[in-house]
Amino acid sequence: MKVAIVYNRNSDKVINLFGIPNQEQIGLKTIKQIADGLKRGGHQVKTFEGDKDLVDHLEDFMPRVVKGELPGLVFNVSYGIQGQARYTHVPSILEMVGIPYVGSGPLAHSLALDKVVAKMMFKQHGIPTPDFAVLDAPGFEMPSLEYPLIVKPKHEAVSFGIRIADSEAELRECADAIFQKYNQAVLVERYIEGRELNIGLLGNNPPETLPPVELLFGSEGPNIYTYEDKSHVSDREIDRKCPADLSEELVAKAQDLALRTFKSLGCHDCARVDMRLDREGNLYVLEVNSLPSLGEGSSYTVAAKVAGLDFGRLVCRLVEVASARYFGTPKPPKIDVRRTDLEQSIFSFLVERRDQIERRVQEWTALSSRTADFPGLQEAQSKLSKSLAEILLRPVRELTDERYVWTWRSRSGFEGGTLLIGHLDVPMGFDAPVQAFRRDPEWLYGEGVGVSRAPLVMLEFALRALRSVRRLPKLPIGVLYYADEGRECRYSRDIIQAAAAKAKLVLVLRPGNIGNRMITQRRGWRKYHLVVEGSPRRLGKTYKKRGVLRWVTSKLDEMAKLSSKENRISIAVSDIKTEAFPRMLPHRIFATVLLSSYDVQMANSIERSMRQILSDNEYRWKLELISDRPPMKKRRKNDQLMRSLMKAAEEWGIPLHHESSTYPSVAGLVPSSTAVVCGVGPIVRDMDTPHESVQRISLLQRTLLLAQFLVQHDTK
Repeated sequence: MKVAIVYNRNSDKVINLFGIPNQEQIGLKTIKQIADGLKRGGHQVKTFEGDKDLVDHLEDFMPRVVKGELPGLVFNVSYGIQGQARYTHVPSILEMVGIPYVGSGPLAHSLALDKVVAKMMFKQHGIPTPDFAVLDAPGFEMPSLEYPLIVKPKHEAVSFGIRIADSEAELRECADAIFQKYNQAVLVERYIEGRELNIGLLGNNPPETLPPVELLFGSEGPNIYTYEDKSHVSDREIDRKCPADLSEELVAKAQDLALRTFKSLGCHDCARVDMRLDREGNLYVLEVNSLPSLGEGSSYTVAAKVAGLDFGRLVCRLVEVASARYFGTPKPPKIDVRRTDLEQSIFSFLVERRDQIERRVQEWTALSSRTADFPGLQEAQSKLSKSLAEILLRPVRELTDERYVWTWRSRSGFEGGTLLIGHLDVPMGFDAPVQAFRRDPEWLYGEGVGVSRAPLVMLEFALRALRSVRRLPKLPIGVLYYADEGRECRYSRDIIQAAAAKAKLVLVLRPGNIGNRMITQRRGWRKYHLVVEGSPRRLGKTYKKRGVLRWVTSKLDEMAKLSSKENRISIAVSDIKTEAFPRMLPHRIFATVLLSSYDVQMANSIERSMRQILSDNEYRWKLELISDRPPMKKRRKNDQLMRSLMKAAEEWGIPLHHESSTYPSVAGLVPSSTAVVCGVGPIVRDMDTPHESVQRISLLQRTLLLAQFLVQHDTK
């Protein structure tokens, strides 16, 4: 499990510093011991300061989970930075953003930190506690309590400001010091002469009580545990005896009292109850430490060790009891009792490799393979071939040309099965800026991360998951990768068509659209190169015939008017250039015209109309079709395939919808006899720009969906 240790040592990562600052600080040695203990227990561990950047750090370390995946968990040892009820700050943030954590919640912490409210709760639940009074401000009336009295701040922990007062003068002196230093009310309670005991609790429903620890104060100084003692600046050492020298009856009584106290405040997972035992054998609860110290030699760790838990086992046990509280069991629950062990094994394989999947995306984005970068494409093809060879896929020589397209198959072949199609090239020119890999809590960035890299990694790990459960050799699966997407599939289209004709199903690993959408219909896209020639002209001379540039722009405007929303036809100019002699007006015009349509016959008709618009013989012209990407037609087979994908997605709680797209893909090359769905890859935004990014949760979701779909839809 991913476990984030959250603590407080620095206070610079806040918007403003004000109010009551925190004076508690966990030691670096303790943080390291916690981390080492959790790592030995098999957890993946990182440490974070509990400041304003915490949510971003946690979301990066433990991003959103898929249904059934056990989320990461926070090991909370944060005392807060400033303000009131500081122990509650980090738990409140974690509650808000939905991250489970070790320890009590905000309510229990706030009750335990308000010593007056806590004592009122004790009395309400019949828990013995020393009589007390509250002093609100200097000049207070003397409480009707017998001396000696314990004096301490109402809202502090770690024995801050605690003193014994034996007279009215000492009481005023101690109280005034607290008013001045801590700017809060003062709790005054009757001092219980006797022994001080600490009882640790571990777990829930009910928690286990650890052996009692007795604090031994020696003959010097007061018989109370002060902050100076805890911070080792006093001249004495406080010893701990565990188990305390008590009768079995008294041990049972103290542990029962600690358990009742724990429950009265609604604590979770762990706490330490401090109590006094007077000379008549009466026990009095002083307070509850809802965030017990895990420092070396602390009462809590000493008691745990006597109970059989060394430090490593103790911190792992805390993670286990918190996991049990959140999830009902330390292990991920099964989502559906009908789910097979095979499906659960695939799920476990992928979620356990979540970080590995993202690192693989990072590796691929570092490899440049733009469309015109032939050496880069060769390196990418070699890397892909090596990965698929490790998965035991075999090359299909007759469907490979070693330059622009490569095909592999499982041991069962893919005839009548499923063909997965993706592309290696990143369709960008060399003048586009390079985007280095980076990650934020929701998105992965990098060159080609959406159009090529993340879908490729999704494919690799889906197949690795199938191999891990020994199903890949039995499934009829083919993989085809091409490297001329940026050249409109000019060189790969024949092999793609031939390979698709052999399959029953084709899944195109283009990225999915925002809104968790796959594509069941796409427009075709034709690209034309228009060249128009006229005679050179000088500026200032009068000519009977309008200039070639004016003529071309008027004709292009007429073509654009052929667009029809009703017929879903679009015509646009994507580029226009001129050629002219020095100090002359343009005499040659070059333009790129795009035509998109869902219907081939309609596109043919529009092309004839375009040529008719140009055919007034005023200028010499040539309209050449340089790219023709056929439409992905809407058909029943596609809808049936999409319903199967949506059913598989619903079983795993993965959101999935479908839509039509105006952008073409190789899905248009798939023959009508084969069902095809496009946009199977992870969700992308800002596609084909330097800001392209892939949604992190969708990378895992779509990988899981692909693997589960393939194993559920064995078409042989």
